[in-house]
Parts: sequence; structure tokens; C-alpha cells
Amino acid sequence: MNDLVAIVVKRLGFGLVTLLAVSIIIFGAVELLPGDLAQAVLGQGATEETVRELRAQLGLDRSPPERYLAWLGGVFQGDFGQSLASKKDVASLIGPRFSNTLFLALYAAAIAVPLAMFLGIAAALYRNSWFDRATNVGTLTAISSPEFFVGYILILFLAIKNPWFPALSNVTPDMAFTERLNRLFLPAMTMVLVVTAHMMRMTRAAIINLLASPYIEMARLKGVPQYKVIVKHALPNAWAPIINVVALNLAYLITGVVLVEVVFVYPGIGQLLVDSVTKRDFPVVQACCLIFAATYILLNLAADVGAIVSNPRLRHRK
Repeated sequence: MNDLVAIVVKRLGFGLVTLLAVSIIIFGAVELLPGDLAQAVLGQGATEETVRELRAQLGLDRSPPERYLAWLGGVFQGDFGQSLASKKDVASLIGPRFSNTLFLALYAAAIAVPLAMFLGIAAALYRNSWFDRATNVGTLTAISSPEFFVGYILILFLAIKNPWFPALSNVTPDMAFTERLNRLFLPAMTMVLVVTAHMMRMTRAAIINLLASPYIEMARLKGVPQYKVIVKHALPNAWAPIINVVALNLAYLITGVVLVEVVFVYPGIGQLLVDSVTKRDFPVVQACCLIFAATYILLNLAADVGAIVSNPRLRHRK
């Protein structure tokens, strides 16, 4: 148990260092953008005095290290600054949008994870059959297709030619749960088709790799049915790589939704990021990128911990 805690603490320390490095990269990337932010906000007709006052108001008259430390100190206190476009607190803008993104990610995960597990186990159980070949072709097609293309195909066939679901996923806080699920079906299915392929192929590969183990051969010699060999003997030992790929795909569901949200005009944090880049609202851009990075790092940490917990060789002293 002490070894597990030490590994978790070490992984958490690496995650914090990585997040600090990412924050420096985000701030530096914004600093390297061409043009004067105050001039861009006020327009070309602004006087020099007005531009100078706005630069002082935004803290642009200070050196970049001073501004970075001030921004980082505010982040640690939950203060991401003020939006340049709406003059509202960035945290108040991001909160509802991030909740919408989490809802969409959980909706897609609730479909993708069980589906991927079932397809992966079935493909390993019926290896080299027509089902296995068809599943491999389908997953390779899904992996090779970009998200926006899949989204437009779903809109074409499920919203235009067959108006079963709305093409735009505009939701409101007071919307009923069933109505929200209906409006989010197309963006959720777009993400499901992509992440299911990765998880299914990893599940299949992990189980097939274990089927050549001696204890699996012994179970078969004892006359254990094939499905019991996979479910009771192979699957428990395949949890470590499966947990890793599931956690990484959950990270993608949250951090990789930018294109999907733009295609379906969904009011999530990805759509907010794109809108803020268009408006040169850099405090919001910095906050969105930092939240994406923190989410990805935390889910990577969860993947490592899950793999360690599921592997007895890593939980006990040798």
C-alpha cells in the first residue's frame, strides 16, 4: 500500500510540474502573437493616450515575467481574470460551458465504453471470423475519418435526409433531460464512433495477447468453454492496458471536443475557446487551454493509478 501511495504522489508531482510547464507555454504563445492587444481591442481609431490607459489597465505595461506570475497567482486562487469582450469574470463564463462539455463527454462515454468492451471481447472470441474482419474494417474507417467529417455525415443522413435528430445542439439550462439527450445525440455519436474504435482495438489486442499464456491453455485443456476462458481468465489480466486506453479516450472526449462543438454549435468550452480566439479575448483563451491541460493530466494520472491498482505485481513488494 505504501508503494502505491508513493507512486501516486510521484505521478501527481510530475503532473503538477507538467501543468506548470504548460502554463508557461500557453502564456508565452499568447505573448508571441503579433500586434498590440490594447490596439486590437480599441481599434485603429483609438488615440495613443487611450491605448496607453488600456495597456496600464490590462497590466501590459509590466514585464512578461511579472504578468505571468500575477496571472499564475490568480489562477491558484481561482481568479482567471476578466474577459476583454464581455467584461465578465472568466470563471463565470467558463463554469457553465465546462459543465456542458462534461455532460457531452459523459454521454458519449456511457455509450462508447460498454460498446467498445463488448466489441473487443466478441472480436477476440471469434478471432479471424467475418465478425472480426467486419469490426476491424469499421474501426479502421472510424479512426481514419476526422471528427468534423463524421459529424457532417451524421447531419446529412440523420438530420437532413431523415430529420430524426436536430442538426444544431443548442441547449439551455432549464431544458428537460430527455430533450437534452435528444439534441446531443449527433455530437455524442460523432465522438463515440472515434473513441470506440481505439478502445475496441486495444481490448481485442490485449485479450488475444493473453490467450497464448500457459494458464489459458490449461483452462482450455480442462474443458472450460471459450467465453469463460476470456471473461474469467483473460479479461481480468487485461484490465491494465484497457484502463489506460479508456482513461486516455475519456481525456480526448473532454479535451478534443473543439471541432465537434463547432460543427454542432454546442455551447461548450471548445466553442467558447474558438469564439475567444476570434475576438482576441486572450484571458479566456488562456483559461480554456489551462483547463484542457489540467483535465488531460488528471485523467492520465487516473489511467496510471488504475493500471497500478489492477496489476498485483505493482501493488506488492517483490
